[in-house]
Amino acid sequence: MRIAIDAVPLLVRSAGVKNYLYHWLTHLRRAAAPGVIATVPPLGELGPLQHEMSMASAVRTFCGLAALAASNYTPLPVFDWLVGSADVFHASTLVHHPPRRPRLTATVHDMTCWLMPELHSPANLRADRSYSELLRRADRLMAVSESSRNDAIRTLGLSPDRIEVIYPGVAASFFDPPEDAVRSVRERYGLTRPFVLAVGTIEPRKNVPALIKAFDSLPSGTRGNFDLVLAGPKGWGGEDATSLPPSVRYLGYVPESDLPPLTAAATVFAYPSLYEGFGFPVAQAMAAGTVVLTSNVSSLPEVAGDAAMLIDPRSQAELTAGLERLLTSPDLRADLARRAKERVRRFSWPACAAKSLRFFEAVCG
Repeated sequence: MRIAIDAVPLLVRSAGVKNYLYHWLTHLRRAAAPGVIATVPPLGELGPLQHEMSMASAVRTFCGLAALAASNYTPLPVFDWLVGSADVFHASTLVHHPPRRPRLTATVHDMTCWLMPELHSPANLRADRSYSELLRRADRLMAVSESSRNDAIRTLGLSPDRIEVIYPGVAASFFDPPEDAVRSVRERYGLTRPFVLAVGTIEPRKNVPALIKAFDSLPSGTRGNFDLVLAGPKGWGGEDATSLPPSVRYLGYVPESDLPPLTAAATVFAYPSLYEGFGFPVAQAMAAGTVVLTSNVSSLPEVAGDAAMLIDPRSQAELTAGLERLLTSPDLRADLARRAKERVRRFSWPACAAKSLRFFEAVCG
């Protein structure tokens, strides 16, 4: 069995999909026999995860993106040439014309461009429509959550028996970050007070303006003891969300190595997203031992279970009340954090890789 995995998302600026592909590919390589897992374009050992730049050298990046462009916008069968004798080609969200000979698989991340198109740029909508055609053609699919699987079945009319849920994992670095790393990250970012943390690309889907308004609506006696800290790059439509009141700190893009101790340093992790296919930041905060406030929609209840406070992200009153309750209830925070540490262990990258290899074996027959 030889599996060719489209690794082009590792060459571009990306958040959730890049995070998934980086850790998934790393653990697939560890779990599989030599020669089973190949990447298109060919990539050697991956260094530390970086969301803002390519994970490959300048030459490999140029060649990989040039091959993608030639495949997408010319009739040349570029990916047929690149995959060689692979039995399966696992496509990314960027490929328009996958190779014809191998069996085709792909990952369903989310259906937000279909369900909430107003939250996306025209370019994102075009890319997602193209990817949906590939999903319809695929021999088998994996989905990152039951929520995403059900949305894909309903939205695209896919056969349920073609889609298997394989949960992603949480990087080991998020489990119990060292105290000295937590102190260091506080000092480096000037976080001298207790704080509520929100992590993610600043874009409409993340609902950041509602979080800022909810924090600003807290009783002064509560709000005065905490800061609200936002960490993440500005995305499409996110410019207004970073015109902030004095009590809100915007850190911008935070390197991956700083995220585990930064998350562990927070009093509350707030993630009132309007839609998530999985929601890596929620699972990561649970692993770090930080209590989570998140939305009761899409995959987020599936990930958080009874180990977080769930609120309606479109209800300002619920969001404010949830924040106040967590910030003023140390016992509740401790109870939810304890439950979270147990629940999050079901999201394991080695388990994901093992299940993915069985998925590929089934595809190969």
